[in-house]
Amino acid sequence: MIRIDQKAISRKEDITVRFLYENSKDKFKLTLLSDESGFERKINEQNLHRPGLALAGFVDLFSYSRVQVFGNTEMQYLSQLDSEKRTESLRRIFQFSIPCIILTDGNASFPEMIDLVNEYNIPLFSSPYSTTKIVYLITDFLDDQFAPRVSMHGSFVDVYGVGILFVGKSGIGKSEVTLDLIERGHRLVADDVIILTKKGEGILMGTGTNLARHYMEIRGLGLIDIAKIFGIRAIRYQKRLEIIVELEIWDSTEEYTRTGLDEQVYSILNVDLPYIKLPIIPGKNITVISEVICLNHVLKNYGYNSSQVFQDKLNDLLTKKKTKDIRGVDYFEHDFE
Repeated sequence: MIRIDQKAISRKEDITVRFLYENSKDKFKLTLLSDESGFERKINEQNLHRPGLALAGFVDLFSYSRVQVFGNTEMQYLSQLDSEKRTESLRRIFQFSIPCIILTDGNASFPEMIDLVNEYNIPLFSSPYSTTKIVYLITDFLDDQFAPRVSMHGSFVDVYGVGILFVGKSGIGKSEVTLDLIERGHRLVADDVIILTKKGEGILMGTGTNLARHYMEIRGLGLIDIAKIFGIRAIRYQKRLEIIVELEIWDSTEEYTRTGLDEQVYSILNVDLPYIKLPIIPGKNITVISEVICLNHVLKNYGYNSSQVFQDKLNDLLTKKKTKDIRGVDYFEHDFE
């Protein structure tokens, strides 16, 4: 198992409420109900919280550092209180350092709530979406912000729907292989610097930097714009990483797999990915081999492992030979072409 240098791993920093609002107000249909005095408050985790118990008076386990979601349950509870008790209930939780509050299901705010959030500088938003949908959308958004990520040097391509990352020493030919694959109709995700973000337990999503996402550097030619040359069909913004291919100059002392039965893995952010070391020699068509690698990966996902099937056939043949005489070649009768 090959492991990447853990020093390269980073976690995104805390974000502000302003960042959340400006980057999600259209997606989540957020409407600002308060002033902007608390927009610089920090959000430092992806989980959300529904403060039902805290509103009722139990604040011992109040997760106040999370974004607070007021759904139908919370708003119905508050509506049954008179103005004085409602103010008391809200003031009790507003004394904590709450990042912001989101009202869901199109619930209207109470006058006391507007006054108090402005007093405590807590941003208040509303959304017509249901509580379940808002929790899902914002949690997913925050997951992206706080997910661990790592940068790698290589070329990342979508080949037959499979995300394949070429790595290797500088000048080995990663960009040239990628360019050949693009010319054959496959899609560039990023070249040179690849940003990998962990989504869930076993998923790595890869993309490029904002500056050089779909540019490529070809030695002797310079920088080229793939989208302009090959069209929008030749690029994609992001892709799940599924295979690592390391290109290296042929080394006669190195052992390379011949059967494919001993599968290697490349571990990135504790996600194990299929790893193939591909030696380069004159006349070897790396582009076609890369396509076959991806097609073979698709077959494995459908439950067909060529190497294992061949091994099973070989074992079956050896077993049969022990019991009866079998011809080495079985020709078709009367087929002399």
